[in-house]
Order: sequence, then C-alpha cells, then structure tokens
Amino acid sequence: MKLRLIKQMALLSGLAVGLSVSAMAQDKGSMKVAFGDVPGGEMTNFMIAVERAKERGVNVETLFLKSEDLAAQAVVSGDADIGVGTPYGLIQRVNAPIRMFYQLSMLRFYPVANGEKYQKWSDLDGANVAVHGRGSGTEAIMQWMAKENGVEYGNVSYVPGSGVRAGALLQGRIDLSIVDYERKRLLEREAPGKFVFLPLPEIKATDEALYANTNWLEQEEEAVAILVEELIKTWREINDDPSAVVTLREQYNVLPDIEQVEVDEMLPAFEQGVSIDLYPNNGGTADSVAEDFVFFTTSGSLDGNPDELKVDDFWYLGPVTAATAKLDSQ
Repeated sequence: MKLRLIKQMALLSGLAVGLSVSAMAQDKGSMKVAFGDVPGGEMTNFMIAVERAKERGVNVETLFLKSEDLAAQAVVSGDADIGVGTPYGLIQRVNAPIRMFYQLSMLRFYPVANGEKYQKWSDLDGANVAVHGRGSGTEAIMQWMAKENGVEYGNVSYVPGSGVRAGALLQGRIDLSIVDYERKRLLEREAPGKFVFLPLPEIKATDEALYANTNWLEQEEEAVAILVEELIKTWREINDDPSAVVTLREQYNVLPDIEQVEVDEMLPAFEQGVSIDLYPNNGGTADSVAEDFVFFTTSGSLDGNPDELKVDDFWYLGPVTAATAKLDSQ
C-alpha cells in the first residue's frame, strides 16, 4: 500500500511538472490578425504558418473584415494587432505609428475588362473600375496605368476579394476590374473569349505585407519572431514543393469551409504562384522596400522622391532579418 501511494504521488508530481512545462510552452504571447478580405484558398499558406505558430505557444486569432480600410482602422485603434496590406499612404499621410514587418506576396495581378465594351487601355476613359481596397496594390496598378494611358476612370469602387470581383465580372455586374492569377484562370475557364486581359509592364513591388503598431511589435517580440519564422519556413517549403500546401492544409485542417472549387484549384494555383515568384523566401529586405518606393511613388500612392524615402519610416525589418539569419544558419 505504501509503495503504491509513493508511485501515485510520483505520477501526480510528474503530471504536474508536465502540465507546467506545457503551460509555459503555450505562453509565448498572443495576436489578432485583421484581413480586409474574405477567407479564400489563397490564404492557405498563411493559415498553415499560423497553426505552426500556435504549436509553438503563440495564441493567434484571425479576423475577416469588409475592407482594408477597416483592417487598418482596427490596427490603429488597437482592436487588432496586425493588419494585412501595404499601407504606405496611410503611414505617410497621418504619420501613423505603424510599420510593415513581413512581405507576404508580390504584386502579380491582371487588369481585366469585358471585351464587348473595352479592348485596350485607351478605351477606359470614363469607365468604372472595381479594385480591392483604398491604397491597395490593385488600386495603385489601375491608377498608374490610367495615368500612363491618359485616361480617367468614372468611378473607383472598393470590392475586397479577387474571387468576389471575378464573380461580379461573370455576372455582368462590373465590366472592369483587376484579379489575381487564380481568378484569371477562372474567368478564362468559365467564359472563354469574353474578357480581355490588359497588358502590364513588369512590376517589382509588394502586394500584401503584415503591419503593426511599433510599440506592440516591441512588446510582443517573442511572438512576432515565432510567427515570422513559421511564415518563412512555410513559404520556403511551398516554394520547394507546391504540393506541400495540399498536404499541410489537410494536416492542420486549415480553412475547411472554403468552396470545393477552391480546393480543386489549390495545387494548380500555388504551382503557378511559385512559378511567377509570388511568395518571397525571405520576408522582405531593404532592397525590396526600395523597389516598393519606386512603384508606389510612380503610381501616386506615395509622395516624394523614391531615392529620398527612408526604409525605417515604413518598415521594421528586425524580425525578418533575425529569422532569416537563424534559419539560414541551421
């Protein structure tokens, strides 16, 4: 009886230590990430990295809001910790204490028009256009090309979600927009010959980045470091083998409620994304920010001479620099 009691006490003691260690492992910080978009298959890689960060003790909550404006407001007001977008104009206009800290994707979009009404850029004077959000890369592209071709849009409307805009094009509710590579494939498949994809010069600029309040970035340094490391690892894994996105989605049960067509198109979409260098391997550098300055000043989203703009006024590169060095040394 005495021996059994000793064993039970040892077992309980070990269990208590295990629970204590587990609790410590699950206490690496927390964050709320605000998307100005609807959940879709293109977010799968991000959500995989989120699940991996959770495994390492970071409590991550994702919020899906109606627009990038609302996401930015949530970050500025403190209702969210991290936003998704490229808020160059916001940072410059209001001197907001926020900085971008992770480059998620590059600008790889396709301006598209109803071919029954428009055939080329010069046809678009007075046309109404739908873009993702105010200050977004999609708006920057469309405004830049309007300026380059001497046209002025009748109205610019903000319709978050490339899939939503593609659906509106197919339904005839809009005649001019800009979509990602996955929805370009959708439009070509569902309505062959109906749409004209307008030409673009090569663009080297950020499409989506993570941004946050600078005080929060410093306070949650450990949690941010973990998230950034998992993002880089996930991006590199998918760049090495795009089929990994399918395996990892199933493993982590990521976005289980997306439509079956998005599930079916996921592998071809990520294969194409990898082929066009959509997903940076390093999360952003001073050189990539310099390329952003050139594009966003040319398109009118940023004021000033790109050579005179300062990286530190818009980006906080410490987390990606540290994470890249750590992962490259392993």
